[in-house]
Amino acid sequence: MPIKEIRENIYYVGAIDWDRRLFDSLIPLPDGTSYNAYLIKGSEKVALIDTVDPSKEGELVDNLKALEIERIDYIVANHGEQDHSGTIPTVLELYPMAKVVCTPKAREILADLLLLKEEVFQTVEDGAELSLGDKTLKFVHAPWVHWPETMLTFLKEEEILFPCDLFGSHLATSNLYAENKEEVYPAAKRYYAEIMMPFRNLIKGHLKKVKELNPKLIAPSHGPIYSEPEFIISTYEDWISDDVKNEAVIAHISMHGSTEVMTRHFINSLMKRGVGVKVFELTKSDIGAIAMALVDSATLVLATPTVLGGPHPLALSAAYLVSALRPKLRFVGLLGSYSWGGRAAERIKEILGNLNVEVLQPVLAKGYPKEEDFKALDNLADEIAKRHKEFAK
Repeated sequence: MPIKEIRENIYYVGAIDWDRRLFDSLIPLPDGTSYNAYLIKGSEKVALIDTVDPSKEGELVDNLKALEIERIDYIVANHGEQDHSGTIPTVLELYPMAKVVCTPKAREILADLLLLKEEVFQTVEDGAELSLGDKTLKFVHAPWVHWPETMLTFLKEEEILFPCDLFGSHLATSNLYAENKEEVYPAAKRYYAEIMMPFRNLIKGHLKKVKELNPKLIAPSHGPIYSEPEFIISTYEDWISDDVKNEAVIAHISMHGSTEVMTRHFINSLMKRGVGVKVFELTKSDIGAIAMALVDSATLVLATPTVLGGPHPLALSAAYLVSALRPKLRFVGLLGSYSWGGRAAERIKEILGNLNVEVLQPVLAKGYPKEEDFKALDNLADEIAKRHKEFAK
């Protein structure tokens, strides 16, 4: 991304990663990503808000040179993860006078990850302020968004919030601002689902602090800048709320067709009862798409054959993912087939034990499903439809 002045003496100096397709060797990036860094020139001091992934450090350095930056006094590290902090050592080599401004917890993490020396740090407490002369930075601690050391930085005079990962989106785009909401919304939802959803109850408190700051601009460290902050704030309020929709996520896999027949019957049975379905075949679906579907849905149904006495490994992986993401589900259903016995349902229940959900009566067919199995599937669909009328909107 070329240098862009977003306000007088406030510059975007980050980089776009058009080609990256996997993050943390785990998260699919269908739309690439960006690593946003911002330079603030005060009348007395200069601050760099976050850096970029080490793979793009050359672009950050070129931008700083193009601006003829001779001095950086502060490198504000809102978050210790290397896609934001990884270029700090390079910036310190170029500007050895700079101090790394961060939370006390971030100091520990950055020292471990980047092998930084103690003397380069300047830690700040929650609510602390730092003067750049005619500009003032205010720091708001926001632990578990999405690491324990995170903070948000607020430029008071311009009312710009730099929240690092909060409100971010993995989206490579030439648009500096989130003007195309139809493009930004799904990317932001995917980002929330994959990264922020496990911490939604904590984010409720942090969102209150953001609203109290009343920013006029939100400049996250991934994706475009929000010149209309209410768009992303209201969207987050919906996602972190306890409200669920009349939808069921169906994550399924079959080996020899028995579970597949059950799944198709069950999907049709739910649809006949007015329940929306989002269906994912586990050998073909990426985890980001499943995570997005889990943001709003009232129910998850896992359909799996029995393999060596337990669930299919991909069903087991899906259950682990759901347990880690901790969506606001109300109900979980299980269905599948077995031959000589096993503990598929019990194993999945164990993995999902940390979720505040009701596990409905499983439907497990011995071999190919029979009439009584199809009736049991219809009864499960009846139960889900009934429960959704009580809880879902």
